[in-house]
Amino acid sequence: MSKLESFVEELAKAERTLARRDKRLGALIKQYGPCRIRPHTRYFHTLVGSIISQQLSTKAADTIHKRFLALYSPTRSPKPEQILATPDEDLRATGISFPKISYIKDIAAKTEDGTLKFNRLSKMTDDEIIEMLTTVKGIGVWTVHMFLIFSLGRFDVLPVGDLGIRRGIQLAYGFDDLPNAEQIEQVADKNGWRPYCSIASWYLWRSLENKAD
Repeated sequence: MSKLESFVEELAKAERTLARRDKRLGALIKQYGPCRIRPHTRYFHTLVGSIISQQLSTKAADTIHKRFLALYSPTRSPKPEQILATPDEDLRATGISFPKISYIKDIAAKTEDGTLKFNRLSKMTDDEIIEMLTTVKGIGVWTVHMFLIFSLGRFDVLPVGDLGIRRGIQLAYGFDDLPNAEQIEQVADKNGWRPYCSIASWYLWRSLENKAD
């Protein structure tokens, strides 16, 4: 069995477990079907993209990211050393702000000098990865939580600071106001989400699709 096949099999197990333990999640799982999280190894480029997209609409972020990639190969994302060699003014012309340029060059430098050990991620705990990646300027815990879920495919990440998760829990579990981190942890514990908090989170995000603000 391939790694992907094993991962998909574990996802199915997570869905069955969550549906059995939590009737609200069970309804969402039935409504939205199989979880579509798929891990990958484009670690550096994913994090650079995360920095570019911060505080931007999806459309604006996509436009700027395409301009950024156009500075380099049309078919491949740039390597850290290429980014470091690019003048700030050229990067700024793509629409990336100067603070974000400094963040992108910081992650490129830390990747180049080995501070960020991407080849060891599979052997590191979630907390170790959070500690390592948040040394990069512009990368906070929320960004690492998304990276853990969608790039590494870690199953038990609960992004308590994510607005979508807070809103999803408010609607699904009948909170009058947006729940805080402690309340989110309580919901997860009460409803038996562990060790599958990432999967529960994915369904909560899906539940907000097409919802009016």
